[in-house]
Amino acid sequence: MIDKAFVGRVLPRFEVLAECGAVSAFLRATAAPGCQAAQAGSQLPPTYLFCLEMQGPDPAAMRKLLGIDIGRVLHGEELFVYHAPAHVGDLLAFEPRIADIYDKRAGELEFVVRETRVWRGETAIATLRNTTVVRNG
Repeated sequence: MIDKAFVGRVLPRFEVLAECGAVSAFLRATAAPGCQAAQAGSQLPPTYLFCLEMQGPDPAAMRKLLGIDIGRVLHGEELFVYHAPAHVGDLLAFEPRIADIYDKRAGELEFVVRETRVWRGETAIATLRNTTVVRNG
């Protein structure tokens, strides 16, 4: 069982630049036909903050801290709450923390909720919630 004492644990803050080339590649891979390139100052796609979060120094930091085997992980859900728009060229700060740990089916499934606050300077941009499901059986 994952130790629930980790609830509230803050993971290291990091910054990521929303680079034009990477955003353009994301748009080509996911957007409607005809969408080719991002321009400096254009608004980021709604789910792109998750991609930026994965560019942090150690995307597996939470799994390592909790001792979770990647082979037992299922993707749960994601939630994006926006407070202000983010744009191509923004330098964004990510502040992740473990918001909750709970289980179902007598521990067969464990759920870890990571909440990440995203900032541009002093401006709150978004709150991201990601649920990781761990199979134990």
